[in-house]
Amino acid sequence: MVQPWQDTSLPAKVRAADLLARMTSEEKKAQLCSVWLGADIDTDTAAVAPGQHTYVAESAVLDALLPHGLGQLTRPFGTVPVEPAEGAARLAELQHRIREGNRFAVPALAHEECLTGFAAWQATVFPTPLAWGATFDPALITEMAEAIGTSMRAVGIHQGLAPVLDVVRDPRWGRTEESIGEDPYLVGTIGTAYVRGLEAAGIVATLKHFAGYSASRGARNHAPAPLGPRELADVILPPFEMALREGGARSVMAAYNDIDGLPGHAHAGHLTRLLRNDWGFTGTVVADYFGIAFLESAHKIAASEGEAARLALAAGVDVELPAARCLPAADRVPEDLLDRAALRVLTQKCELGLLDPGWEPVAGEAPVDLNPPQMRDLARTVAQESVVLLANEGGVLPLADGVRIAVAGPLADEQAAMLGCYTFPRHVGVNHPELPAGVEVPTFAEALRAELPGAVLRDDPADADVCLAVVGDRSGLFGRGSSGEGCDAEDLQLPYGQAEMLDEVFRSGVPVVLVVLSGRPYALGRWADRAAAVVQAFFPGQEGGPAVAGVLSGRVEPSGRLPIGVPRTPGGQPAPYLAPPLGRRGDPSNVDPTALYPFGHGLSYTTFAWDTPQCDAPELSTDGEATVRLTVRNTGDRPGTEVVQLYLHDPVGTVARPEVRLVGYARVPLDAGASAEVHATFPADLAAYTGADGRRVVEPGALELRVAASSERVHHTVSLTLTGAEREVGHERRLRCELRVK
Repeated sequence: MVQPWQDTSLPAKVRAADLLARMTSEEKKAQLCSVWLGADIDTDTAAVAPGQHTYVAESAVLDALLPHGLGQLTRPFGTVPVEPAEGAARLAELQHRIREGNRFAVPALAHEECLTGFAAWQATVFPTPLAWGATFDPALITEMAEAIGTSMRAVGIHQGLAPVLDVVRDPRWGRTEESIGEDPYLVGTIGTAYVRGLEAAGIVATLKHFAGYSASRGARNHAPAPLGPRELADVILPPFEMALREGGARSVMAAYNDIDGLPGHAHAGHLTRLLRNDWGFTGTVVADYFGIAFLESAHKIAASEGEAARLALAAGVDVELPAARCLPAADRVPEDLLDRAALRVLTQKCELGLLDPGWEPVAGEAPVDLNPPQMRDLARTVAQESVVLLANEGGVLPLADGVRIAVAGPLADEQAAMLGCYTFPRHVGVNHPELPAGVEVPTFAEALRAELPGAVLRDDPADADVCLAVVGDRSGLFGRGSSGEGCDAEDLQLPYGQAEMLDEVFRSGVPVVLVVLSGRPYALGRWADRAAAVVQAFFPGQEGGPAVAGVLSGRVEPSGRLPIGVPRTPGGQPAPYLAPPLGRRGDPSNVDPTALYPFGHGLSYTTFAWDTPQCDAPELSTDGEATVRLTVRNTGDRPGTEVVQLYLHDPVGTVARPEVRLVGYARVPLDAGASAEVHATFPADLAAYTGADGRRVVEPGALELRVAASSERVHHTVSLTLTGAEREVGHERRLRCELRVK
């Protein structure tokens, strides 16, 4: 007889509630637990939490949980190298074992990292999220994410731990490379695009890290975040809200940091009152790895791991990742807390089909290709669109075939310069030096030789027409790199003595093209005035070498734009893009924080002209909208892509506001001599901000829209006047400006 929880005609929550009512407390608790098979104290666990935990054999934990069931399997592909087909077969076998072990035959939900593609051996390595931001191309990021999700789903994975929606507040933070940028609108729109693609492939997208992780004091990993409620509401939270409302993300990961002494994993105000009650989120909240245990071992707000588990469940965490450490030790957990979390987990499993009669895991018998040609092509396209031409003063670029080129710099011939810390080769592969990377990753020098076979590559800059000085980062974990998780920087000086190397190169007198391959922006003011050109790529992935070489040769038209400003000096002050007036250059201080290259900046090999925009409603009510139209023309002799950016300037507010903030953008590809009309529909809701009393309001008064090629390069301004009464707006407000290219 088919029980209600097996009846696919019933709503998922009804089915889950029926199954929940049949479970014992231990069975409910088991659904909140995870197992990390293959983890080792010397690698993965130590990397996540050095010195915090004693390794317990996960196979023993699994055996203990099997009679009760299991909530999640942690990284069956992303822990050690495994052939894709073999990994799928092992996972299927494990799922059979889990189902046979519990009386309801409920399988586990399997999750993986997917920040730069499926983090598995032999899977395509895409550019890092900071490069996604540089594309200013949400449609492309959706396509990329759907391809990543499809590959994961094909081998039995259900959940992906991405995207990172932390808005960068200080680029010294090691995880800057994992973030999309320093602007909440760009992070929200690009992050939402990624969520849409992953969810379209049937993979549960996980938003992280909720909330405030990137705003840590001193840009240190796991450090307290000195956030006021207005900065939290207007800068940190909007990307999460957009990705939930518009992207349909089904999971959220709590953050390691604390805000005003309250850790993210124990923050009921965020995880329940805001996320659930105000925003209406119905999915699962998962712990960041060992985040529940940190309530006892790091934050010191729990006397034991069992107490930490009770605090986390009460706050709104549903699943302990990556392994069952605290929940098994938690006794006297109120039944209503177990019911609340287990119902969410079971509902999600029901939505994924895991409770359907006849469900079977992916068999993994057929050959599995996680790096097919179409994925490599997509990785190349994302990489190409993310390369930013910062300067081209000397007329050296694009390079001519046959030019005598010298290549300098320690990263010119290293694969590491292309790969972020959550790529499989840098995250796991470094622990297995006996194995190849699993995918081909041409170095910059190799790609340049293939791109310009007629060029003469030389070691001595003095004997060349141009020198390409390649500098940047090596990603790693917890101090084993210059960028990545736990690899925070004291300042924004180039690491590894590269500044001294550049000084030597510039002394040669040969025109120098500075090529930066990095996970964060570095201070370049020391050389910018002397460089013939400057090119920036943020860990562009396995196809990054050919992408950068293609931009240098002119085969690829540069179209990337900075998702984060590049500082002039290395002192560590964030670029002042979102700063109010007092945060910018001024007489009260002798320190100038103005960015060398501002947010949104990027050049092309062609030229563009922007006609004067027209506005259909220069006066609009506080609940209205206005449409701005302008024509963009390619006035050069080669095709190119302009990125039209729309910024909002509020001359007078009740609290100090950013001078400008991004409210819309569109890529405009144009052939030589061609033109296109851009329509931007601006809703008054985007003028809302959080006032001194904590309410988010749209105020009547004067506004200015700036139609610009960057946050500092304004082509035209459009004056608007909001009329009517002040209006309070909430979760249902409009979150974006719609731009259409005709």
